[in-house]
Amino acid sequence: MSAKLFSVDTKYIFVTGGVVSSLGKGIISSSLACLLEARGFRVTIQKFDPYINIDPGTLNPYEHGECYVTVDGHEADLDLGHYERFTNMRTTRANNITTGRIYQNVIDKERRGDYLGKTVQIVPHITDEIKRNVKLLGNTGDYDFVITEIGGTVGDIESLPFIEAMRQLQWELGTDALCIHLTYVPYLHAAKELKTKPTQHSVKQLQEVGIRPDVLVLRTERDIPAPMRRKIALFCNVSPDAVVQSMDVPTIYQVPVKMHEQHLDEIVLRKMNVPVEGEPDMKPWMHFLDKLDNATETVTIGLVGKYVELQDAYKSINEALLQAATYNDRRLKLVYIHSEKLDESNVEEKLSGMDGVIIAPGFGQRGIEGKFVALKWLREHDVPTFGICLGMQCMVIEFARNVLGFADANSTEMDLHTSHNVIDLMEEQKSITDKGGTMRLGAYECRLVAGSRAAEAYGSGSVSERHRHRFEFNGEYRECFEQAGMKCVGENPATHLVEVVELPDHRWFVGTQYHPEYSSTVLSPNPLFLSFVKAAIAYDTENHDK
Repeated sequence: MSAKLFSVDTKYIFVTGGVVSSLGKGIISSSLACLLEARGFRVTIQKFDPYINIDPGTLNPYEHGECYVTVDGHEADLDLGHYERFTNMRTTRANNITTGRIYQNVIDKERRGDYLGKTVQIVPHITDEIKRNVKLLGNTGDYDFVITEIGGTVGDIESLPFIEAMRQLQWELGTDALCIHLTYVPYLHAAKELKTKPTQHSVKQLQEVGIRPDVLVLRTERDIPAPMRRKIALFCNVSPDAVVQSMDVPTIYQVPVKMHEQHLDEIVLRKMNVPVEGEPDMKPWMHFLDKLDNATETVTIGLVGKYVELQDAYKSINEALLQAATYNDRRLKLVYIHSEKLDESNVEEKLSGMDGVIIAPGFGQRGIEGKFVALKWLREHDVPTFGICLGMQCMVIEFARNVLGFADANSTEMDLHTSHNVIDLMEEQKSITDKGGTMRLGAYECRLVAGSRAAEAYGSGSVSERHRHRFEFNGEYRECFEQAGMKCVGENPATHLVEVVELPDHRWFVGTQYHPEYSSTVLSPNPLFLSFVKAAIAYDTENHDK
């Protein structure tokens, strides 16, 4: 909305976690944002990560899962993907701050002399920089609520500066600041009972640093009886109506509904002195959940990649596929296929049961030959295939080797000495030596050829999608590829970088240099994923009719 809905300053909500990590702070933050947005408020979410890396761009996926990319080209925590999928927001670098960024900013200021020769300390200089970043989005005047998720667990030494900055902000902002603490209530099978002591200790740790949580969200696998919730409220000094449980649900997209059933959005509004009027407009969200619940038939999609042991490495692709399957009235059966273990001897066994296959993005030599084997089989058997980033580059290399006859065709990422560098380092990347934040990152325009699969899917001749790569299709080979049947149907209008390739004579064989999964949300699924899944369903139907 264009104007504030109430006449006070931006409200700041902090979400912390205790007992164990991976409780789902990002999902709770996203769910609350979803509910507030559905009430007409302007909401944004930011994630504060306590690690010293400047950003997750150089982290191994086994360490951190997927590296998400914002529209302005910042490499960010995967929780920002949840923030976008649950809301209408588009995140930027202001939505993800690490300890490394905070310290880098403070040291840069010290080197410039901004502190006028004073001794630089954790308090006040580091905490002031954290507070400045917390309020950065609120100071724009664009938001009614800024939700700040504090990464890690209360008590971690890495998180202490963030917690101290939060304490100071709560003291400075009064009722314009609120703390939601997410904690764990385990069920001990041997004793056959739920245990509240971990939650009590977690809240005690918060209280010891001067923070009293306003709302408790209890992660649990079993229903927590009302008397036990009242006990937790009493021992944790939280009002009984502000203790909410978050039980396991079949899909994360049910969490906003479950939180609203327990009045989380209303509790937050009342505690922040914001009038509670009516109900949130969740009709589009409920429509999605109804389709998800009522789908009976299944579409089976294979995902060929080298990080399949850690499914968070492909989190945005997984969710984009789920959304596309749901809107195509299908349940998604996602089969992970390790590209390192794929070869000529088992490719048919691994891929023959798939309705469609994604060739995943990634970097480096490991597992690359398995992707080539998969693509050759998929192309020759005309199975709907979607290559993303490195997956698209593999499409080009496989085609060059097995159709154009360039036996040693490769990317210079894998083989610097190939005589057919059909994928090559981008010109502007050749002088870059630093790894972090130096790739082609963020949203760029792509012009699509009319009548192409991609243009038909988007219903437009121009789109904007996000990138994360250093290597590109070598334009010197473009005519050669197009004459042989692989069409370059999408390019950047400024640089003429080839961004989309496809085989028009196949059912659905499309590769994109960009990452369309980043822009897919619950209420606005990405058109290419919708088109791909639709083609996979048609292929499945055709096979059953034979």
